[in-house]
Amino acid sequence: MAVRAAAPGAGARPKLGLQFLQRFLQIQKVLFPSWSSPNSLMFLTLLGVALLEQLVIYQVGLIPSQYYRVLGSKDLGGFKSLTFLAVVLIVLNSTLKSFDQFICNLLYVSWRKDLTEHLHHLYFRGRKYYTLNVLRDDIDNPDQRISQDVERFCRQLSTMARQLIISPFTLVYYTYQCFQSTGWLGPVSIFGYFILGTVVNKILMGPIVAKLVQQEKLEGDFRFKHMQIRVNAEPAAFYRAGHVEHMRTDRRLQRLLLTQRELISKELWLYIGVNTFDYLGSILSYIVIAIPIFSGVYGDLSPTELSTLVSKNAFVCIYLISCFTQLIDLSTTLSDVAGYTHRIGELQEALLDVSLKSQDSESLDENEWDLDKAPRWPADTANTAFVLEQVSISAPSSDKPLIKDLDLRISEGQNLLITGNTGTGKTSLLRVLGGLWASSQGSVQMLTDFGPHGVLFLPQKPFFTDGTLREQVIYPLKEIYPDSGSTDDERIMRFLELAGLSSLLTRTGGLDQQVDWNWYDVLSPGEMQRLSFTRLFYLQPKYAVLDEATSALTEEVESELYRICQQLGMTCISVGHRRSLEKFHSLVLRLCGGGRWELTRIKVD
Repeated sequence: MAVRAAAPGAGARPKLGLQFLQRFLQIQKVLFPSWSSPNSLMFLTLLGVALLEQLVIYQVGLIPSQYYRVLGSKDLGGFKSLTFLAVVLIVLNSTLKSFDQFICNLLYVSWRKDLTEHLHHLYFRGRKYYTLNVLRDDIDNPDQRISQDVERFCRQLSTMARQLIISPFTLVYYTYQCFQSTGWLGPVSIFGYFILGTVVNKILMGPIVAKLVQQEKLEGDFRFKHMQIRVNAEPAAFYRAGHVEHMRTDRRLQRLLLTQRELISKELWLYIGVNTFDYLGSILSYIVIAIPIFSGVYGDLSPTELSTLVSKNAFVCIYLISCFTQLIDLSTTLSDVAGYTHRIGELQEALLDVSLKSQDSESLDENEWDLDKAPRWPADTANTAFVLEQVSISAPSSDKPLIKDLDLRISEGQNLLITGNTGTGKTSLLRVLGGLWASSQGSVQMLTDFGPHGVLFLPQKPFFTDGTLREQVIYPLKEIYPDSGSTDDERIMRFLELAGLSSLLTRTGGLDQQVDWNWYDVLSPGEMQRLSFTRLFYLQPKYAVLDEATSALTEEVESELYRICQQLGMTCISVGHRRSLEKFHSLVLRLCGGGRWELTRIKVD
């Protein structure tokens, strides 16, 4: 169930402007946290290599004019020396260029690591992943933005890095050299040419950025549709839904392809502009050189001297124009970077926005699954898990109350069964208890912690991570506290046997045998619920919140699992419909719809 909530800046048409610059600078703070960071040091190294490469390129560029001189004067010794120098400079230039690319690739990997880990830190803290994926719909495909858009952003930025950092130095140096060769006419003509090209390309890039953002959204939607079929392949097959899903998937593909065609059409004009300025630049260089020649400035030079001078001046002018045209050529890359910047920036802003609204729950999350700390609650509430006072609950996207003015205290030993028709708010109440939803009014206090010393939730849909059988049973302890808890084989195998899953040990080849399957594909619904109870037995919390956790099991198996929970000293808060559950509970909270509820004590026969 989602509720529309706008992130800062959401809804604005993405473009190259102030918002792009702000989001780009925020990302740079993540990539370059300090001057002494590894990324900064690599960037400075890249700058040094690029500057050295430019010095070598300048020397290589002067070699043709020196060849004119030695060939014109028929100097064999000079020719041999010059050829040897040319070979050395070309080998050195090739080495520097390769090292340059090597550093750019290292920067790409390091940038991707830092930016992805930064987003992961925000995404997985305080259950923001739940908020973005379930409660908000203003940020499409957060998974794609983190896994795919970040990768493309860092790769494109790394290809731009060398040209961006070296451009100021090369432009200043070659502008000076051009002024020395042609006077003020050369630099002014070339700068005016660049300004014109920049303005034209800026106009052409505007619609491309917005269309690229739209294309990435549709790419995510198309990928999600295929993932949806993969995850739900069996129920789709039972419905014989191949034809319907084929049509729906093709429909998403057609929307994506239509947007891609529109993007290609807009990029055509940008390519025309870029290529035109590239080729016109070579003509401009000769025009700049020709003016002083035809005006008689070099009339006293011999043909050999004039050829040498023209070759040198042509290299300086052409290279200065090349520096500008390379910047213009970055227009296509910059439009891609701008699109990814907006998508990553929107995600980061939404995550920070959620952080500001959920600081209280984040302070609680920092203590999740802490096995060794002492209880932090007063002695008179040590045996109480939840206290609800005048609590009203509504769905996030609706003002219609599901539960009104609920007063409830859940203490140790008071097993609570929550019943009611579909849509009366049973799971919604558990979401409020678990901190996923906020109550619309009233006070909700959780007076214990998550984990073995406190509360464990078994949701309606079992969750299994990738990994071994042991990792499924002890989840999530190993990932959060690698050295905590006793993961001895005998306990795990005993609990697997109690849950009726002894055969699973044989199927997996052992507790620590890596499996290449999806647990949801190989386990039946009943086996998934049994494995969830195995996890519950292993963790042994004081309070177990069970949301229809035995719906796929027989009453006989259900009774056995609940009996084991009682033997392990757990207090159960259960959602269920079967009357057979009543014998394991002392209280029944019946939700009647329209906000009404009844709390009664179960009579013991």
